[in-house]
Amino acid sequence: MKIAIFATLVAAAAAFTSTPLKTGVKSSSALNMAILPSKNKFVPCISLKDLPKPGFATSGVAGGLAICIAVDPKGSVYALGDKCPPVNQPLSFGKVNADGTIEDPVLGTKFSLKTGKVVSWCPTGVGKLIGGIFEPAGVPVFKVRQSSGTIQVEVDVNAKANFEANYWSGILDAQGKANGKYY
Repeated sequence: MKIAIFATLVAAAAAFTSTPLKTGVKSSSALNMAILPSKNKFVPCISLKDLPKPGFATSGVAGGLAICIAVDPKGSVYALGDKCPPVNQPLSFGKVNADGTIEDPVLGTKFSLKTGKVVSWCPTGVGKLIGGIFEPAGVPVFKVRQSSGTIQVEVDVNAKANFEANYWSGILDAQGKANGKYY
């Protein structure tokens, strides 16, 4: 019994103190792929037929980013990030108010349609509990225009690729191929 305990202790110590084995196997994983420069460009987000009525919002995707398209009661169109802090529920489910804000449907946080800044942080009961843990954070805003029957939003078209550049890429990567490309 003493020999078994001694052998276990020696094996455990050797596992943390010995030099790694030279196996001749070279890893083909890659981290930190090339970062592309920012490139702001207007890209289609939703068609004009999908534009919500005044006082409402909808969601769309532009350049791989989730976008909330909101129309205020006067008919002005705004584009904001569709992830509502602090728990990232869709902002597009929110209520567009006459005071130039959009209200998070769950926690009640109000964001300015023009700047994305917080006007009122988590004022509801549940919001006070959850929001009290986090610092107030706004949402990004994007320029909007109407062109070719669509609502277009100006986004960094390289943002998604730059975000994904730090993903691990290798033999078992999530994208499917060892070089990080899709099939």
